[in-house]
Amino acid sequence: MDIRIQCLCIDTADPARIASFWESALGWRRTWEEEDQVCLEPPEGSPEDGIAPDLIFLKVPEGKTVKNRLHLDLRPADQGAQVARLQALGARQVSVGQGDVSWVVMADPDGNEFDVLQPLTPDELPPGHDALGRCIAGA
Repeated sequence: MDIRIQCLCIDTADPARIASFWESALGWRRTWEEEDQVCLEPPEGSPEDGIAPDLIFLKVPEGKTVKNRLHLDLRPADQGAQVARLQALGARQVSVGQGDVSWVVMADPDGNEFDVLQPLTPDELPPGHDALGRCIAGA
């Protein structure tokens, strides 16, 4: 197909504040910012640069009231360490009725849910990919 997802838009009352959380959480860069919107992109030159959809935070007047219909799943190399780091940045663990699962459901400072998955096991990794599932250059 000649189509791809360019960006994921996230509504918020304060785009700069919530973009700061995700900028720190992901290690991404701000590529532009206006009063009512902020865009984050993967680090320049990283394997995700130009591949992963941008995150755009858009100012809206209303607050979040219900569970997200769309959420991010984050794949860390160390689930426990990343959950602790994200909590230190302002995220919190939440229950959305997930029960006993292998991932940790969290919410960013605006209440937007996201999941922190377990690392991929060596058996789950395709040849030439690192622990996060990224293709290793030259492999």
